Formats: sequence, C-alpha cells, structure tokens
Amino acid sequence: MSQLLSRLSNFWNNIQGSLFPFLEEELDPLTEKQQQLVAILELVRIEEFIPDTFQREGRPKKDRAAIARGFVAKMVYNMNDTRAVLERLDTDKNLRRICGWESKGLIPSESTFSRAFEEFADSGLPGKVHDALIKNILGNEIISHNSRDSTSIEGWEKPVSKKVQDENQKNLQDKETSRQKKKKGRPKKGEEKAAPELTRIEKQQTMTLEEIIEDLPKYCDVGGKKDSKGNAMWWIGYKLHLDIIDGGIPVSALLTSASVHDSQVAIPLAMITSSKITNLYDLMDSAYDIEGIHQHSKSLGHVPLIDQNPRRNKEMKIEIEAEAKARRTLNWEFPEEIRYNERSTVERGNSRLKLGLGALTVRVRGHNKVLCHLMFGVLTLAADQLLRLGM
Repeated sequence: MSQLLSRLSNFWNNIQGSLFPFLEEELDPLTEKQQQLVAILELVRIEEFIPDTFQREGRPKKDRAAIARGFVAKMVYNMNDTRAVLERLDTDKNLRRICGWESKGLIPSESTFSRAFEEFADSGLPGKVHDALIKNILGNEIISHNSRDSTSIEGWEKPVSKKVQDENQKNLQDKETSRQKKKKGRPKKGEEKAAPELTRIEKQQTMTLEEIIEDLPKYCDVGGKKDSKGNAMWWIGYKLHLDIIDGGIPVSALLTSASVHDSQVAIPLAMITSSKITNLYDLMDSAYDIEGIHQHSKSLGHVPLIDQNPRRNKEMKIEIEAEAKARRTLNWEFPEEIRYNERSTVERGNSRLKLGLGALTVRVRGHNKVLCHLMFGVLTLAADQLLRLGM
C-alpha cells in the first residue's frame, strides 16, 4: 500500500507542479472544481478508449473524446442533464477548452450528445475505463477490506408489467421441467418425488460469470427495502450493487431490477472483483447471510465477515441481542467486529454517488443507458478517491 500511496502522491505532485501552471498560462485561473476535473481526466485518460473515426468512410463524427470528457464533467459538476452541460460549456471558456473545444461554434448539438451517449452505452465505455483504472493502479496491491452493498436507483420510465416479467421468466426455464417441479401433493404410487428446485444462489455456484449476469433481471420494476430505522421504502427503477474497498474506491458495479434481492448479486460481484484486485476480507450486512455466499467467499481465499440474520428464528434473535448487550456492558469488541465497522465505506460511497455524482438524476431509459450514466459516476468517484489518497 505504501508503494501505491507513493505513486499517487508523485502523480498529484506532477499535476500540481506542471499541468496546472501550464493550463493557467493558456486559460484563465482554474477554479477548485476545474482543477478536480483536470486531475480526474488526466488519471482516467478516457480518450484512449475511444476508437479513431477520422479515417473511416462516410461523414466524420463529432469529436467523441471531447463529448466523453463532457460527460465526466457532468458528473464532477453534478449537472442534471445534457442541456445543463451545454449551457455550462457555452458560458465557461475554461471548461470548454478542458473538454477539448476551442470555440463555442465547435460544441455539438444536444442530439449529437445523445447519439454519442447511446454509442458509449452500447460499447460500455465508462465500465471499460473503470476496469482499466482499477487493474492498472490496484491490480498488484493487497487490499484489506472489500465492502458490499446496494442502493436504490429511481428510474425515469414505467415499470415492466407483471405479465411481461412472467413471460421473461418462462423463457429462461424449461416449461415441462418447471411444471413437474411445481406439481403439488403426494406423488402417485411408484412415482418418485421431484427434487426441490435450486435457488438462484445455488445455481450460480455452477455457472460462468456471463451466464450469471445474463440470468439476473435487468428491467425496470418496483423495489422495496427497510431503511436503518425499520421503515419500509419503495421505488420504481433499478438497484445498483457495489463493491467498495478501503479508501472509498468502488472496484465493481452491477445494475439489476429494483426487485432483485441483494444476496443474488453477491457471487457475480465477488467474481468480478477477484478478477481485478486481491482482498482479504469481504464485509456484508445481514441480507447476505446465506451459506452459499459464505462458502464462495472462502473459496476465493477471503474471510467473510457477514452480520448474522436470525430471520424468523426468535430464539436466535433474542440470543444475538443479549450477547450484543453483554458486550456493550463489558466494553468488549471482537477484532472481527472492529473490522466489520469498515463497511461504512460502501454506505459513504452510495451517498456520494447520489448526492454529488448523478445517481439521483437519471434521465435516460433502459438498462444499458442507465448503467452507462451510473458508471460515469462510479468512474469519477473511483478516480477522485484515488487522487485524495495521493494528496
């Protein structure tokens, strides 16, 4: 970790000592927000992931690299929509030139921005840039804690009807096998009782990552959960599942339907994260307290620290509460409990995404576009947190 901090510190010192003075000679003095944007763009290098279209046949496209930088600026400035970005570019000379346009006349129209965003969503551009950033900077590091949680994402579209959901579910199952498994009552004489249907988590343990992600529902629907005070909350849209490590750096993200339970995304998230970094502890709340998740975490060489969930077992619930009370009285904490407190990093990460990086202002429709919008925020958050480590 010391080598990582040294690298990030050298990177930040180079930006402060060379890049900022150079830009201020060309532009007006940079504001704090503009300096933040410049540093993030310099770290992520999003233009390197956009193919050059200059030599292709047909009418040349507007500069996609500048538009991509514009979407990063949208997250840094927490602007609500593309129109707000265009208005800011029209009045802010520094921002315009940081993104890559020398004059107002070169700024593309709103429709061009929308078409470019659709291309970025289809290609998964912000996700690819984020993956490369995490692997390049953290790939050789050993991380202590990885915290996992989800957050609600309110959509800007109608929820998929129950009829359509049922049809989608039927397409993923063998109708005859499903009918036999759901057959109720005692089996006839000489007929064997059908084996119980496997849960999604049990199925995931024998599936590839691609198959697991394909199996997860991704349409807009209605989700519900209880807040920290036990009050039920409901929303229409999606659910963003995140793995965030020490330092508040998001390393993996998946977007599902709002109704998908957190536990059903734990295994694919763990698989994605383990392909990027090496971590020691997996921290999860009681929603993930399922044996299959415990076992999968151990199979990766991790130590799962998951809050116990008594569910409907009243005796276990009373026992857990009594033990917690006794520990508070004795002022006694297990080392695992102290480590589990690090899980607050994922809650702070969710809060930053919502309050400052666009997760509350989703103005696009469809899973791919919503994921693209959110991943621009996740990418910005990851870069900003890495830069803070080097300051």
